[in-house]
Amino acid sequence: MDPERECSRLWRAWRTVHEMVKDRGYEISEEEVSITLDEFRRHYCDSEGRPQRKNMTFKANPSEKMLKQHAAPPGQPANVGTIWVEFSSEPNIAMKIVPTVLPAIIEVFEEADLLVNITKHELVPTHHLLSREEKRRLLERYRLKETQLPRIQSADPVARYMGLKRGMVVKIVRKSETSGRYASYRLCM
Repeated sequence: MDPERECSRLWRAWRTVHEMVKDRGYEISEEEVSITLDEFRRHYCDSEGRPQRKNMTFKANPSEKMLKQHAAPPGQPANVGTIWVEFSSEPNIAMKIVPTVLPAIIEVFEEADLLVNITKHELVPTHHLLSREEKRRLLERYRLKETQLPRIQSADPVARYMGLKRGMVVKIVRKSETSGRYASYRLCM
């Protein structure tokens, strides 16, 4: 691939990944999210303009808000931790890498899936992850069992973007011509 084109594609993926990590609730500075193509070139490309993926690795810690939202029941460890992001040049992630990071959760995204932040598209409604407490109050308010909620698959593009896991509930707010806005809730399966 042409180095200029590869740099541009990787910069777009870089921004989407940083936006995704920030949207999930990790601490990311605005400078990292809004890096320009020229700044990206200076920091992450060699003298010939080829991106150096090994230099693009970063980590982020969960924010206080995220820790509260994902709080585990008393006596259990927290459900979130530091996130580590790598931009692999390998077409397939080798299984030998997996045992070195266990018991971590590993998510793999294709570069092509990260060229555009899907949550910014006008047809994608706003999604909000509910905390355990908010989920409990929702089920109590409507006298529902968790299984009575409509479902969203964990493989759904927005669910993947948000990092939804089985049992999590997401509030989806859509625009409505008649009522202005309305909310629905989905259980991740």
